[in-house]
Amino acid sequence: MRLGLAEVYNPSMLPTLRPGDQLLLSYGARVRPGDVVVVRHPFQHDLLIVKRAARRRAGGWWVIGDNPGVTNDSREFGVVPDGLVVARALLRLRPPRRGPQAPGRPVASAVASALGWAGSAVRPLRVRSRRSWRLRAR
Repeated sequence: MRLGLAEVYNPSMLPTLRPGDQLLLSYGARVRPGDVVVVRHPFQHDLLIVKRAARRRAGGWWVIGDNPGVTNDSREFGVVPDGLVVARALLRLRPPRRGPQAPGRPVASAVASALGWAGSAVRPLRVRSRRSWRLRAR
């Protein structure tokens, strides 16, 4: 299994992924519905995009973003052929938030803040329930 890293640059996968998040990728991994995947854009093969593999269709995957306000997904370009699926995301690695450092901040507070970040920074991206990733019509 080949592993790699990718960075998220746009908000199409909010709230699951934010710009600046890093993804641990598995190249050539089996893709199942609900997985977060990196695919080549069907119309711009040099552009890699991060989407959720929603379901199998004839000839490939129907992929969608978790952010319903962004339509740069299969709703716009249709099915993504299997050959354009690059990798499956295994983990999200969220960078620590950068904020102003308060002068004289107690060490215990800084340690508690770092532990809080560490507890939420690394998350597996496997969906446990099919209902949690489906878009709902309103």
